[in-house]
Amino acid sequence: MTTIVETTLQPGVAHVERWRGPEADPSDSPQLLVEVPHGADERAHYDALRARLVGDLPADLHEFFHANTDVGAWQYGRRVVERLVAERPRLSAVLVRSLVPRTFIDCNRLEDAAAAGGVTAGIAPYVEHPDDRALLVSLHRAYVAVIEAHYADVCDGGGFALTPHTYGPYNLPIASIDRDIVTRLRECHRPETIPTLSVRPEIDLLTRTADGVRLAPEGIVEDLLVGFAGAGFAPTEGVAYKLAPSTQTWRFATRYPDQLLCLEVRRDLLVERYSALEAMALRADAIDRVAAPLAEAIGRWLDRRAREAW
Repeated sequence: MTTIVETTLQPGVAHVERWRGPEADPSDSPQLLVEVPHGADERAHYDALRARLVGDLPADLHEFFHANTDVGAWQYGRRVVERLVAERPRLSAVLVRSLVPRTFIDCNRLEDAAAAGGVTAGIAPYVEHPDDRALLVSLHRAYVAVIEAHYADVCDGGGFALTPHTYGPYNLPIASIDRDIVTRLRECHRPETIPTLSVRPEIDLLTRTADGVRLAPEGIVEDLLVGFAGAGFAPTEGVAYKLAPSTQTWRFATRYPDQLLCLEVRRDLLVERYSALEAMALRADAIDRVAAPLAEAIGRWLDRRAREAW
């Protein structure tokens, strides 16, 4: 019994994988979507787009890329799919990974989003050349067109959407992103500064709006808080961030208020050695430790939804 994986690449925009269990009907819409808007986490992704930009940018901007990219999000999201399809031979799923580094434009933002409430802007403010801004907007629109189609395919049919993220372990005292961002990051990560920083939750479920409305599949939060705790984590809900109207996640969560789950996992828990300003190597066992409770909880939700459909 072999899982079928089909890959489609839109260079510089999106990597899409379709997973199908050996008993799944290829004509059916997928029941699961994993969308990773900050999936451009490899230095090659950064270098490829940086080479296409013509304007002046801050020196050593790659350090901000490493500090601000969601290392591990694609991998644990993909592991969730791998587990679920292995356990449910009739299941089909689609994974979408952005290939646009958020260092330049954030594919989880509305394209004209301004920085607000702790959420960064759509286009980074240090990208000033009009040709660069036009290129970035075109890439953003191309990615959003991809996910629009897949959200509709999965969620209009009653399926489940997962948007996995990772974040650094510390709350950094950086009020805004500008041309001095690399200098500020270096200052924040000096050995004498690190002990003064507050630590973020190990896992935070991003399920609530600023006014406290929960937008998440029924029962999934309670299930995951227990499941992650059982795996040795200290999970929280809505402590690090709220769902913000400037994000694509908010847009889809309000469109499908009981079908989308967004979460953050602390990056230092997934890597061999945490070093904020450079590339880090992931640990397969750590990826699986996060994915296992997620797969179990999503699997139970999918099973309930299937029973209700009958």
